[in-house]
Amino acid sequence: MNSVSQEGLADWAGPILSGALTTLEIALLAYAIGLVLGLIGAGCRLSPWAPLRAIGTLYSTAVRAVPELLLIILLYYAGSQALTALANQLGFSGAVTINGFVTAVGVLAFVQGAYMTEVLRGAILAIPRGQLEAADAFGFSPWARFHRITLPALLPNALPGMSNLWLILIKDTALISVIGYSELFFTVQQAASSTRSHFLFYSAAGVLYLIMTLSSTALFKRLEQRVRRGQPALNTEEA
Repeated sequence: MNSVSQEGLADWAGPILSGALTTLEIALLAYAIGLVLGLIGAGCRLSPWAPLRAIGTLYSTAVRAVPELLLIILLYYAGSQALTALANQLGFSGAVTINGFVTAVGVLAFVQGAYMTEVLRGAILAIPRGQLEAADAFGFSPWARFHRITLPALLPNALPGMSNLWLILIKDTALISVIGYSELFFTVQQAASSTRSHFLFYSAAGVLYLIMTLSSTALFKRLEQRVRRGQPALNTEEA
């Protein structure tokens, strides 16, 4: 590594680490909101009421069919235009711009919720029917049945899928760079363009993404071991 590259890396180390922190903030917020949307969506998909099932199916199917990049552009540019037009109609002057952070969290959470809907739905369907029927027989309220029976039973089945969605979400935050918001990938693009050390900075970004994903994988693995404690181990050997 030559002295110019070393100086460039030193100058950009702070902004790049700040961008990595912003990436984690976006991912954590989007994941939390997506989890809530996924629970609601799974509840709709499994509802005995046909209109709710239709809404849940439409949400999960339509959102998963549209590229996240298109949704980001629509919300940021088309959404800003729509809000500006509405503000002008109400007598306010000037342009209204949707904050890049809000756009990132909103779109990624909306998409995450659609995928989470299917993960949680599958995990709930995998719960032995007798457990839920026993809860009803003992007169559990819907909330008591959920947090005492359904939630503990679905977690072991849902965690592998939830882990995969989290890893995908971390990588999808790079899509926010198209609207110029300073997360990790956009900051690295600026650094590479200004110093012309493209290999150095994009490699550094790859290392940071790798650190985030590997540490997340380890955390999810420990969590899965914890929730599976007391359950029989899966037999992966051939009979």
